Amino acid sequence: MNPLRIGAACALLSVMLAAPLRAGANPADYVLTPNVVQGEREIDFKFGSASMRDADALHAASLGLGYSPTAWWFTEVYAKYQRQGGPTHADAVEWENRFMLTEPGKYPVDVGALLEIERPRDHAEGWELRWGPLLQADAGPWQLNANLLLQRHYGSATPSQTLMQYQLQAKYRYSRPLDFGVQAFGEFGPWRHFSLGSEQTHLIGPALFGQIALQGREKLVWNAGLLFGTTHASADRTLRAQVEYEF
Repeated sequence: MNPLRIGAACALLSVMLAAPLRAGANPADYVLTPNVVQGEREIDFKFGSASMRDADALHAASLGLGYSPTAWWFTEVYAKYQRQGGPTHADAVEWENRFMLTEPGKYPVDVGALLEIERPRDHAEGWELRWGPLLQADAGPWQLNANLLLQRHYGSATPSQTLMQYQLQAKYRYSRPLDFGVQAFGEFGPWRHFSLGSEQTHLIGPALFGQIALQGREKLVWNAGLLFGTTHASADRTLRAQVEYEF
């Protein structure tokens, strides 16, 4: 393996280990990757259930349809749903765009970018934007991902601050049907002045990954994680899963 890629992977791993492991985000959130395959289409279902410390359990799900029109751009539209202490209701519509900025494998770290635009059902929340870099590196059988994202509401009824979030993932490619690893999600608070540690939200836990080949280029790709909160502001436990039908 290229020594530069090994060094980059080690550096990325050190960033992951140094991050506070304390993701108060949507329980159906998932780790984004910079990978784009031209012409690929997918139907994507995500689900998450979070056991809250001082409130009713929060359940969230989304159903999306995505397409890669080029070798560097993937775009997907989601309908998002949520339930907490009442009936399930539509929560938001989201437009996700991922961009591959470097040729895969050419540099020690593959670099991509994210731009998400979300329109909440409650229009008083305005429009939610989330953006930031997506990083991926390989070290032998390990695939490492680290994303640093900013999120802000525009046009909301109340003033909004830009929040800093992260997503981390280490996946050991054991076999094509089943891989295993660890995932972490977190939010530090406003990017100019982080919240107190106890007020930040951070989750970490084990994850499983797999794929099932179907006909031709069709396949089912899935991952699931059991995440544990490490601060009082975090959900106590979160079970999350994602299933993609790629064709």
